[in-house]
Parts: sequence; structure tokens; C-alpha cells
Amino acid sequence: MAAVQEVQNGGGATEKAAVPAVFTALKPQLLVEAPKASDAVQFYKSAFGAVENGRTMQSKRKAEQELPLILSAQLEIGRVKSVGGGCVLCLETEDVEAAIATAVNAGAVKEGEIVEGDGACCGGRVGKVKDPYGFTWLICSSAKKCTDVEA
Repeated sequence: MAAVQEVQNGGGATEKAAVPAVFTALKPQLLVEAPKASDAVQFYKSAFGAVENGRTMQSKRKAEQELPLILSAQLEIGRVKSVGGGCVLCLETEDVEAAIATAVNAGAVKEGEIVEGDGACCGGRVGKVKDPYGFTWLICSSAKKCTDVEA
């Protein structure tokens, strides 16, 4: 239910204007085919240190399934940001190389080289990997931490 506030409009007429909502979090949802969901959860744990906070399983399983399928899993991965025009997930870390190497060892594919300064989205250092499920991840250091290291 949106809060509405009366606004006076010049000649005594009134208009209703919506009060902007205050958002407290962004929680991206990644959709992976059900038979691959368990592997995806393990990948995100191995590659990005995800912590699994919960899991919902399919209550009924079909005869050909070895295990019940995951309907949803709640994972927490540091600070995650999405940007417009599709979905790119950005993880901030102090050691970009190590984070990329860990993701690649877990099954991600490195895309391009690590970029620094003006060429980087965050003004720090950034590398890009694509996970086995088609999602692109930017692994960044903050600009402040980069300038502290250079000084």
C-alpha cells in the first residue's frame, strides 16, 4: 500500500502525489535449471565463499530423480550490486587476483584482463568471470583502497 500525500497545486485544486518508497535491500534472484541447482549452490560456495542461509526442496520427487530438486536456496555473498541493462553482479574484495583464481578453479571462465583506474567500473581494479550458469560477475577492489595502496 503506497502512502499518499495531499499536495496544494496553485489555484486551490489538490493533487495526490505518491511518497517515494524507501528500499532497505536489493536481493537478486538467479534462476538455474532445477537439475543443476545443487551444483550451482556448490559453485557459489566454492567460487565466492557464499554462505547458505536456507533451502527449500521439492516435496514430491519423480521416480527418475535420484534426489529431490532444490526449489530455492538463499545464499549470502558479501555485498552484491546489480546494474541496469541485464544483470551483472559485482563483488568487492581486497584481492582481485585471488578471487578470480578461486572462481576459475571452481569452474568459472575468466573474461579479459584485470583493468585499473579510469578503465574500471568502480575506479579501482576489476576483473570479470562468467560462471557455468551464464551469469557475469565483476570482481572489484574499491577505488579508495586502490589509492591507499598507490600512496
